[in-house]
Amino acid sequence: MTILIALLIVGWVAAAAIGTQAYFRGEQSKPIHERNWRSESFEKLSESITGSKIDYSDRVPAFSVDAYGSNNLPN
Repeated sequence: MTILIALLIVGWVAAAAIGTQAYFRGEQSKPIHERNWRSESFEKLSESITGSKIDYSDRVPAFSVDAYGSNNLPN
């Protein structure tokens, strides 16, 4: 019984780690919303989890309104 519980815990931790990597790698490349366009906390968290920097040549605003809004955000 303890082996089964330990196996479930290890499997859950592995799935959580893989899911987190997949989420942040996906977030680094998909269209970005205005709220995260210049978010230093998102960049730091993403880089610490994935170990890779965000490539801004792949990132585009999600909507044209976001493109306008992101240009008007303070640095």
